[in-house]
Amino acid sequence: MQDTMLTWRKSSRSGAAGHCVEVAGAPSAVLVRDSKDITGPVLTFEAPDWTGFLAGVRAGEFDRPGA
Repeated sequence: MQDTMLTWRKSSRSGAAGHCVEVAGAPSAVLVRDSKDITGPVLTFEAPDWTGFLAGVRAGEFDRPGA
């Protein structure tokens, strides 16, 4: 899929410099990249996996103790 066909979004909570991850929706997947390296590698998640990941984030499954 050509990058020019994607709309990449950053979190509204990214810092003033805007360095964070970006996501883009594709027909059957969600793509994730580092905003500091937009030509670098892209992670691809199938839609059900992305939904499960977000559920885990919301449930605190990835929180570090004491952080």
